[in-house]
Amino acid sequence: MSSALLLVPDFSLILIGWLLVRYTSFDRGFWGGVERLVYFVLFPALLLQSTNSAKFDFSSTSAMLALALATMAFGMVTGYLVKYVLRPDPIDFASGLQTAFRFNSYIALALAARLGGSEGLAMMALVVGVTVPICNIVAVWALAKHGESKLLRELARNPLIVATATGLVTNLLGLHPPEVIAMTLGRLGSASTALGLMTVGAGLQLSGATGSVGPMAWWTGVKLLAMPCFAWIVGRHLPLTTLQYQIAVVYAALPTASSAYILAVRMGGNGPMVAATISAMTVAAVVTTPVWLSLVS
Repeated sequence: MSSALLLVPDFSLILIGWLLVRYTSFDRGFWGGVERLVYFVLFPALLLQSTNSAKFDFSSTSAMLALALATMAFGMVTGYLVKYVLRPDPIDFASGLQTAFRFNSYIALALAARLGGSEGLAMMALVVGVTVPICNIVAVWALAKHGESKLLRELARNPLIVATATGLVTNLLGLHPPEVIAMTLGRLGSASTALGLMTVGAGLQLSGATGSVGPMAWWTGVKLLAMPCFAWIVGRHLPLTTLQYQIAVVYAALPTASSAYILAVRMGGNGPMVAATISAMTVAAVVTTPVWLSLVS
């Protein structure tokens, strides 16, 4: 029960977004603008600030990072296998593959803060800082390979990759912004969590899944069941603290990133199918995430 209650505030914000888009004048056009604001401004500010200010003790967190990276690689490989098992349409495959291993950073950072306060937030920021660039590179590569986009150009234009890389590099070099700028970035980042979660709810839609149900179910199973199971089993044999173990398993159990839809649409992929997959995973995660959290609490 305590694990389920821990998730109530964050999933409540998703529900609020879903209710607002359906029963108020804040329609999808409004939320589309909010989502772009979060994706291009607010969330990059959060990633930049959190990775720049976090105290990265790689000696004590190396096992947690190794588990997160191994889990991510496991998700990529098992997600890719659908190409040979179900043989989806090439565009559907290129668009949906990212949903098997990308994760919703809004939910990640919110849950990490509830689990371990500032320490949990710093740990998740480290995981986000290391995994987000790799996840985005693979996602952009898959879409660029099947489209007309150039990989390096898309990577250079991705705000999440740019913000995370900038934060990590400046942190490692010992470069930190003046307090007034850091506070401004902090305010922008704080706004991203609540708005980001509400945009997830506002974007929930299951249309567009016709002809793609098999691959969608495969990627959902990989993200919500196979990946957290992998992290849960392997993590038991690693020298992790309780909080590190929780952070790694929660990271693995998160639903896919809502920004996957934006990337798919911008690069000419199957946007409706990705939106439907995101929605299905987010709704299912309301049930699966508390279960995985209870196993490591």
